[in-house]
Amino acid sequence: MRYPSPLLPGRLRRRYQRFLADVELAGGEVVVAHVPNSGSMAGCSSPGSLCWLSRAAGAHRRLAWTLEQVVEGGVPVGVNTSRANGLALEALWDGVLTLPGLETPWTAQREVRTADRSRLDLRLEDPRGHYWVEVKNVTWVEGGVALFPDARTARGARHLEELAQLARGGQRAALVYVVQRADAAAVAAAAQVDPSYAAALDRAAAAGVALAAVEVAVNPEELTPARPLPVSL
Repeated sequence: MRYPSPLLPGRLRRRYQRFLADVELAGGEVVVAHVPNSGSMAGCSSPGSLCWLSRAAGAHRRLAWTLEQVVEGGVPVGVNTSRANGLALEALWDGVLTLPGLETPWTAQREVRTADRSRLDLRLEDPRGHYWVEVKNVTWVEGGVALFPDARTARGARHLEELAQLARGGQRAALVYVVQRADAAAVAAAAQVDPSYAAALDRAAAAGVALAAVEVAVNPEELTPARPLPVSL
C-alpha cells in the first residue's frame, strides 16, 4: 500500500483530545494534525518523537494534516487505523496471510451488515459462501508481544461476540490483527488493560472464530504486509 503522495516529517509535540496532535514541521511551523486512532497509542505517542504526516489535497477538510506514523525507539509505527482493512485485504490477496477454509476465487466487500444489522469490516465471498472478518489495528508492543487493545473497548468485545455468534450458527468468521510495526513475534490480548476483551477473545476462539495476524513493514513511502504472526490465547 503506497501512500498517494509523499509523507512529510515532523516532531510530535503532543496528542490531545484523542483525535488531535500538535506537530512541528521541519521549518519550525506547528500544525494541528488529525489523529486517526481512537486508542491510547501507548508506546507510540511520546512528545519529541519523529513522525510522518500526510496532507490532504484541496481545502474540503477542516484539518489538512493527518498523523500517519510515529517513530519510537527507532521503530516506525503506523498509527492510522483506517488503513488496516486495506492492509488485511492486501495480505490475503498476496498470500502473506491465509484464513482457514477460505477458497479461491474470492471477492470482498467492506463494512457489511450482518443479519442482525451489526456491521463488520469485511465480508469475503468464495464458492462456499460468506466469510466474515473483523480487522483490528495494533500499535502497542511490550516485550516482543503486540498487545490489543491499548485502551478499554466495549466495541471490540462486541465485535468478538458477533463473530462468535456467526461461528456458532455455522458461518465462517475470523479476526485479523494488523500489526503496523516490525518488532513483535506474536499477538495477544491485553488482559491487563481490558479483561473483558480478553475473555471475549477466548470465547470467540472456542466458538470457532479463526484468529490471524500480519506484521506490516512501515516506511514513509509505503506499508507492506510482511509476514504472519501467531495469536496467543
